[in-house]
Amino acid sequence: MDSVFPSRYVEKLIDDLAQLPSVGRRTALRLSLYILKNSPDYPMQLMESLKNVVDNVKYCKICHNICDDDICPVCSSHKRDNSMLCVIENVRDFIAIEETNQFNGLYHLLGGVISPLNGIGVEDLNINSLLTRINDNKEIKEIIFALPTTVEGETTSLYLYKLLSNRGLSINTIARGVAFGDELEYTDQITLGRSIINRVAYQIQK
Repeated sequence: MDSVFPSRYVEKLIDDLAQLPSVGRRTALRLSLYILKNSPDYPMQLMESLKNVVDNVKYCKICHNICDDDICPVCSSHKRDNSMLCVIENVRDFIAIEETNQFNGLYHLLGGVISPLNGIGVEDLNINSLLTRINDNKEIKEIIFALPTTVEGETTSLYLYKLLSNRGLSINTIARGVAFGDELEYTDQITLGRSIINRVAYQIQK
């Protein structure tokens, strides 16, 4: 059956936007109509922003965060505490923690968590670079696990703990102000900030 949508170009835009995470067709339609009714300059600005992201955004060679240069601003800063390394899942968690203004150490982004059901194994994560980084940087004294309090997050923390437990490091995890099953990006700033401040020694759950 032929489409009855009045514009095949807008329909294609809706189809493309609907592929984005958490964007259904209704939201995609609303966004498309907003772009359409805005000034002609806005779509061009949006296109330029997308092009700049594709052409210029890189991943930090040290922590794997997104950045505009080879090394991100956090890793290159002289104001950060190099003795603390916070292990997180992704960029969203980095933003969530930074917005609390309660952590001044460094980060390492794994790029995911161990999840066999989703086909994500140890080899798919930035674990080898984490081990190399710890070996090469003798300033690191404390590792903080700030991974999701989900089964997958706990599995990843346990795996990392077994790799790092004999290296003479202080290995801690965020306090249980973050309820089990929560993603860090959805935790309010006050709760997340307190969880970082009140971090506790990592213990294997029995």
